[in-house]
Amino acid sequence: MSEHTPPPPPRGFPEAEYHGRLMRAQALMARAGLAALLLSTEAEVRYFTGYLTRFWESPTRAWYLVLPVDGDPVAVIPEIGAHLMRQSWLSDIRTFAAPAPGAPGLDLLAETLEELTPKGSRIGVPSGPETQLRMPLADWATLRGRVARAFRDDANIVAVLRRVKSAPEIAKIAQACAIAGRAFDRVPEMARAGVPLEEVFRRFQMLCLEAGADCVPYIAGAAGAAGYGDVISPATGLPLARGDVLMLDTGAVFDGYFCDFDRNFSVGPPEAAVASAHARLIEATQVGFAAARPGATHADLYRAMAGVLGQRPAGRLGHGLGMQLTEGPSVVPWEDAPLVPGMVLTLEPCLDLGSGRIMVHEEDIALTETGAVWLSQASPAEIRVLEPA
Repeated sequence: MSEHTPPPPPRGFPEAEYHGRLMRAQALMARAGLAALLLSTEAEVRYFTGYLTRFWESPTRAWYLVLPVDGDPVAVIPEIGAHLMRQSWLSDIRTFAAPAPGAPGLDLLAETLEELTPKGSRIGVPSGPETQLRMPLADWATLRGRVARAFRDDANIVAVLRRVKSAPEIAKIAQACAIAGRAFDRVPEMARAGVPLEEVFRRFQMLCLEAGADCVPYIAGAAGAAGYGDVISPATGLPLARGDVLMLDTGAVFDGYFCDFDRNFSVGPPEAAVASAHARLIEATQVGFAAARPGATHADLYRAMAGVLGQRPAGRLGHGLGMQLTEGPSVVPWEDAPLVPGMVLTLEPCLDLGSGRIMVHEEDIALTETGAVWLSQASPAEIRVLEPA
């Protein structure tokens, strides 16, 4: 770390952070008439417990957290996770052997739900956009038949809570952005004509790790003459060539929180159309940033950026960001969810250049009481040139 690089924020959160999340959830649960929430995904469990592990990459075991409307959460997890979970603020941790024959953990989960909720009450399960049920469907059917409770959606409680970040959460996202920004600054060291795109991808991940990322779960990008075809394809061995536009997009992680922004580069001097398109993307981002104020809607951001682009893109022009690379709501023309302080968003304008080519730019911002602040360092209008003439 150089003397000019500020120290990273502390890892983890004080216990008060989790108590606050729980109290806000329980207030919303009481209002919605829910006796408990049943949570089963990595982000949901971590949000209320701080349980941070990459072991979720293994789909073999199911993990559960029960949030009663009164009292502390109860973890129902495989034995292998007990030691780490005991380092969290939770005191009630119930474990089962897994993998095992049958439906390991299901009896224990059913008993826990019956203990914590009255018979005939309602249990909420996140069911809206950006959610999933991380348990075997056969087990889900068995659980619903076993427990004399009404399972229903969670009234969007978890999504509403997670979309507004605390100051310590935003600090972690800002740190992830700073890490990726340092890596982007070093791209000219390794990207030039003749270097295969797959090598650029590998080296860029290494730069992110060297800059302080805990991991780089997401890297995407593209390269092509005067634009590229998409932004999600894996890298190939095709070497960069003069006249190409190189785009790199990363979701580097610091302490469990993502950044998500990209940068475009021109291999050699850019064509006039490329330079113009890049400048328009930056202008659209700046207009979106100016429109991002409390009380505006996600649709307002979309319309502001689309107006600069001069076209209505087929997809969204941004999204929420935090413990997951993409969170809701999306920046789309029909989303009337209001912007509120504490939201973290990406602004992601896209231009269709014709002939199957596009260009995309992305930045990360946070909402404050008075407007937006940049979390990624805003890119200048001029596209960065690799191997300038």
